[in-house]
Amino acid sequence: MTDISFTPDQKTRMVSKIKAYFEDELQQDIGGFEAEFLIDFFAKELGPYFYNRGVFDAQQVLTEKMDEAGYVMQELEQPEP
Repeated sequence: MTDISFTPDQKTRMVSKIKAYFEDELQQDIGGFEAEFLIDFFAKELGPYFYNRGVFDAQQVLTEKMDEAGYVMQELEQPEP
C-alpha cells in the first residue's frame, strides 16, 4: 500500500474538523500545524486499518453482486429437449 495523501483542500478541511473537535469536545485549542501532524499520524498509523476495512467491504459487495449475476445467468438458461 502506498502512503495515504490528501489534496491541500482536503487537508484544510480535515484540519478545520480536528480543530473544531478539540475545541468542542476537549475544550482545548489546537493549532493548524499540530492538527496536520495528527492527520499525518492517523494516516500512517491508523490508515491501513481503515483501508483494509474498505477493501474487505468492497470484496463483500463484489461477492454479493457476483452471486446475483450467477443467479441471473442460471435464469437465462434454456431448457434442454
